[in-house]
Amino acid sequence: MIRNMVTSALAAGLAAWLLAALLHFAFLQKYILLAEDYESGAAVHFGGLAKPAAPEPAAAYDAATGADTSGSMVMDGQRDEPAPSPLARNFWTAVFYGLVYMAYASLLVAGFGLARIYGRGITAREGLLWGIAGFAALQLAPAMGLAPNLPGTPGAALADRQIWWWGTVLATATGLGLLAYGRGLAAVAVAALLLVAPHVIGAPQTESYGGLAPPEMAGTFASRVLGASFAAWALMGWIAGAVWARAWAGEADKPA
Repeated sequence: MIRNMVTSALAAGLAAWLLAALLHFAFLQKYILLAEDYESGAAVHFGGLAKPAAPEPAAAYDAATGADTSGSMVMDGQRDEPAPSPLARNFWTAVFYGLVYMAYASLLVAGFGLARIYGRGITAREGLLWGIAGFAALQLAPAMGLAPNLPGTPGAALADRQIWWWGTVLATATGLGLLAYGRGLAAVAVAALLLVAPHVIGAPQTESYGGLAPPEMAGTFASRVLGASFAAWALMGWIAGAVWARAWAGEADKPA
């Protein structure tokens, strides 16, 4: 089983990684870069590009350290780091997507293994449904309380958001599992309670709204993040199910 799980996870994770990275660069990155312009003041609402700031002196001398500080700004004892090059930024973005979707694929295939222990077979069709359920549990349901945000968007305390996010993921995944494989009205009732509970409790929010980017841009970004994630999860589930079914069919064809 371990070999089949690794094969399915690698194939599905690689496919989802490539699709997610492609969709990010095609549909999401321009909004992130523009939001960073709003965050830095290079762009402003209703005004296009901001006027360039007055030029800094050719050299700034730090009497305490004897260092030339003309290339950076010091605030509260911290020195700004130079912005990464576009090539480095794109490289690490692609690496991040690879790590995330390989992890997602491993979780998905671990679920396949658990289903097999209980006598449930997985095909490409079931894999697709599992992928959609994974998207609903890890991204769609949490986004109903904590939508994908652009840079410069204020948020509640990080620890509170993480607690609510994990609780929502676990409750949604368990609820969907009970709906799919549970028996009787009791399972349906518990599933409905788990699916609704995180949203009745409510995600932690700020006391007021104050994002720097235009709200229209923030809304478009959030919808595109969810659309791209749905496509990657659906592809990942379908490929994982297809590879899983073929691997176990091959095991069955082997002589005892």
